[in-house]
Amino acid sequence: MTEVLITSTIAGRRRAALLALVLAITLGLSAVQAGSGEAAQPAPMPRVGLVCTTGVGGEATSPIFNLTTKTGYINLPDGNTAYMWGYSSGSDRFQHPGPVLCVNKGDTVTVILHNTLQVPVSIDFPGQHGVLADGLPARPERDGTGNITSLTDTADAAGGTITYSFVADHPGTFLYQSGTNPEQQVRMGLFGALVVRPDNGASSYDRAYDSEDSEYTPGEEFMALLSEIDPYQHAAVERGKHFNINKYKPRYWLINGRGFPDSIADNGASWLPTQPYGALAQVQPFDSVDHPRPALARYLSVGTEDYPFHPHGNNGLVIARDGRPLKSDTDEDLSFEKFAINIGPGQTWDVLFRWYDAEDYSPDNPVPVVIPDLANSVIGTFYSGSPYLGSRQTLPPGSSTLNQCGEFYIISHNHALYQITSWGATMTGPITYMRIDPPEPNDC
Repeated sequence: MTEVLITSTIAGRRRAALLALVLAITLGLSAVQAGSGEAAQPAPMPRVGLVCTTGVGGEATSPIFNLTTKTGYINLPDGNTAYMWGYSSGSDRFQHPGPVLCVNKGDTVTVILHNTLQVPVSIDFPGQHGVLADGLPARPERDGTGNITSLTDTADAAGGTITYSFVADHPGTFLYQSGTNPEQQVRMGLFGALVVRPDNGASSYDRAYDSEDSEYTPGEEFMALLSEIDPYQHAAVERGKHFNINKYKPRYWLINGRGFPDSIADNGASWLPTQPYGALAQVQPFDSVDHPRPALARYLSVGTEDYPFHPHGNNGLVIARDGRPLKSDTDEDLSFEKFAINIGPGQTWDVLFRWYDAEDYSPDNPVPVVIPDLANSVIGTFYSGSPYLGSRQTLPPGSSTLNQCGEFYIISHNHALYQITSWGATMTGPITYMRIDPPEPNDC
């Protein structure tokens, strides 16, 4: 059953942004950010869900990615902006976070890094085996005294190039990020997601891993990449000043590079030209006949502390962590349900989830609750006028709704409540929704 949402008052500028945001969702806009990587993404950008960047050049099993370091700015929920570094696809404009690299198990993956920054930069691939750098085994770099200065080989400052390659020998969800001065470079935005897909075989459903029990509904695959920003560090880097890392303290927390309410905007929203990835999850109700498979959420974190991410009213089945399926040596299923996904620094979690009305409420089986009178009610922006999925009814005079077809919206957010603020502005940060559409056919 949907929730009636009560939110704090946000500054007028953010209210206007929220109105534009939900209007875009209501109208089903599919705006694609100009220059956001058309060469690497020949298919239209999906309105919601995971946005894959595929390799260009090479053979079908040997994808090649060109990533270029860029600088730019992102919009923050309190009206501020932040100076960032980032990986962009080819010659495309700056984006945050980096492109989602999608490959298949067994692919020989090549990533060519072009560095435009004034410092050496690298890409580290946690979870991948046998990574080569310019054809030789990748290895840490050290200074003259033997101290490690980078976890892997670097591209020289101001124009350097380096080529990494590896065989994607097992499926999963992984991070890629700078291995050079990570306490600065990763926090400045040099990171992204790498998705290695298995062979689905003859299955009509997609799989997260090789086993049949990791199947999910095609089109219901979502990313939640969690990160943080200390604006003082970013201001210091922009001005070329020293930043005392001992004073590092995040003031902003983001999901897929955005804060709420921008987080629920479409992928490629026109007013977020450098932040292409939304976080809204849009699903159909689980049904053993018509919709028998769950959705898949890929959680990743580049933060410095645990992020207890909590989808309201919806336990998830954790099927893998750090790109490894939860199986014993004898292939025993070790997956488990979780009320909140407590993602640690550098971790990835793969979670299957589904929504169904356990009580099967409908006008013929009404909710056994006395509805309070209007004076004691607050009508939420997304409320349809009815507590039943697929039903829309007249709202009280003066009310307005952006509900399209009687769908439900259920909030998801970090359960560490200080993380859903933006330098003190409440109800911002890593917040999103799960949208449940009525069973098909519908008029959504």
